Amino acid sequence: MDASTITTLLNTTIAVVFTWVAYKTGQMIWKYTPYSYPNARIRAMEARLLSDQRISELAESRTLSNFVVNLEDTDYRERLSGLEEKGAEDIERALELNLADLQALFIKIMPKRVKGFFELLFQEWDIRNVANVVKAKMVGEPAIDYVVPAGLLLDKVRAMAEAKTMEEMLVILEGTDYEEPLRRLLLKEIDLQEFETELYRIYYGRLLKYALSRKGEEKLILEEFVRLTIDAKNISTILRAKTASLSAEYIRRNLIPGGYLGEKTLEALANTEDAAMALGELEETRYSEVVKETREAIEKGDIGAVEKALLRFIKRRMRELSQFYPLSVAVALAYLLEREAEVRKLKAIAKLIEDGVPPEKIRELVGEVA
Repeated sequence: MDASTITTLLNTTIAVVFTWVAYKTGQMIWKYTPYSYPNARIRAMEARLLSDQRISELAESRTLSNFVVNLEDTDYRERLSGLEEKGAEDIERALELNLADLQALFIKIMPKRVKGFFELLFQEWDIRNVANVVKAKMVGEPAIDYVVPAGLLLDKVRAMAEAKTMEEMLVILEGTDYEEPLRRLLLKEIDLQEFETELYRIYYGRLLKYALSRKGEEKLILEEFVRLTIDAKNISTILRAKTASLSAEYIRRNLIPGGYLGEKTLEALANTEDAAMALGELEETRYSEVVKETREAIEKGDIGAVEKALLRFIKRRMRELSQFYPLSVAVALAYLLEREAEVRKLKAIAKLIEDGVPPEKIRELVGEVA
């Protein structure tokens, strides 16, 4: 082999090596760099989550005015400082809007390739508003009182709340995915509970479709988040239906597809005699630790304990994924779940203060909130 041939081979080899290194470097930059800024910002927000000691101090507030003042140095300050009234309901609304603000922030700062997922999460406000307005109208309550000023369909929802008839609301929803469920409700093909289930089927269907359209660890994390959330909702539906002695057929009509619990398992759960037996069926699934944690509570008929345990289970799983994939969407989802849990505790404290419950009892009760 002459010198020129050896030189050509060496040059070719070097070019291949450089191309491979450039390709792998590009992959690494594409994969991780977009999360550097948002996740650093979220880590800073994590440091401001309220400690157990701070929650305990808030339970000592005694009045709602003090409770609001004691939150002035937190991330809730902006929404709470704008309150004209300071009833528990006003505070609850302000805390919920704070969560909506957080979701809106994530839509702005998250990498383009997962931004759509947070836009879909934001649409849950539309589901809640549409369901609440329709339910309020059907029982003759002032619907506007149940509208949370968040979501993409806020103008339509407000118009629905002002509508004179149900048919007028149908016209307002024309062209949206929610038109058909409302039409079926007005035709009495489904009841009010099934109407709400239909709305959530649409919502979770969109989330799952988006999750499955991703690649690599983003698909893994988003898919797990959605499927776990669907399972939690279905388990809650089944247990509450069993406690109310509702039929298996009723349960089937109110389940949401797409969770890890397959059709066979859901059917077995729906056909059990009571909530305790349904919980027993879950022992062979990934939710066995939830069963162990809540068996005593469920035997006392405390379905809320299972729902809280499921939320803690999902939160723990997202936290694990955020530690395993520190530059990924798991960090945002884990933080969102932490903030939702924190808001649940604050709402509970505000309500208990308004009800005149002593601080020591508030501390005890809030400790049970997920």
